Amino acid sequence: MIFFAMEGAAHPLAQRLIDAVEARGGDAIETSHDILSKLSGKDNPQAVIGVYREFDTALAKIDRSSADIWIVAQSLRDPGNLGTILRTGDAVGAGGLILVDDCVDPFSVESVRATMGALFTQRIASARWDEFIGWLRSGPGQLVGTSLKATHDYQQPTYASPTFILVGNEAQGLPAEYEAECDLLVKMPMLGKADSLNAAVATAVMAYEVLNQRRPK
Repeated sequence: MIFFAMEGAAHPLAQRLIDAVEARGGDAIETSHDILSKLSGKDNPQAVIGVYREFDTALAKIDRSSADIWIVAQSLRDPGNLGTILRTGDAVGAGGLILVDDCVDPFSVESVRATMGALFTQRIASARWDEFIGWLRSGPGQLVGTSLKATHDYQQPTYASPTFILVGNEAQGLPAEYEAECDLLVKMPMLGKADSLNAAVATAVMAYEVLNQRRPK
C-alpha cells in the first residue's frame, strides 16, 4: 500500500510511484497531510508513505557470490548503528548485512528510518552464531573480525574475496569464542584517549579498506 496527500502527489516522481504500485495490484490511498503525520509519527512527513512486507531473512537466501563484501554484526543493539551500517554497505557495494544472535529489529520504525532507503538495496539475513559459522564454512569466504586484542593493523592484510567483516556488540565487542573462529583479527589505530570506535564507524572504516584494495589504481 501507498498513502499520499494530493499536494505531494503532484511531484512527477511521486506520481510514477503511485502508478507503479497500482500497476502491481497494490493500493494507492489518498489522504490528508494530518493523517500522513499520524501514520509516520513526524510533524513533517514525506510526500508518500509505503507499506511493504517484511523480507525473508533466512540465511539460505544469501548468495555469497553476488558481492565481494559482506557485513556481519553480532548482537548489534542500536537502530542508528544498524541504519548507518546498511548505508555504508550500499555505498561500498556490499551484498548485505547478516545479523547474528540477538540484534535490533531491522524492521522497527527507528531502524527503517535510520537506513534512509538502504534497507531496500541490501540483503538482510539473521541467524544464531552456530548456524552462521556452519553456513560460512560451507563455501568460500574470509571472516575478518575487528578486535582491540588483534595484533594486525587493518591495512596490513590482503583481504580475500568474499570478505565477511565481523563487528561485535557496541558495549562488549566480540566474545572470545567468536574471535577464535575468525580467519583474521584486525584493529584500527587509536591515537587519542578513547579505546574504541563506534561500531558503525569501525565497520565503515573496514569496508572502505576492503573496497580500496580492489579498486583499480
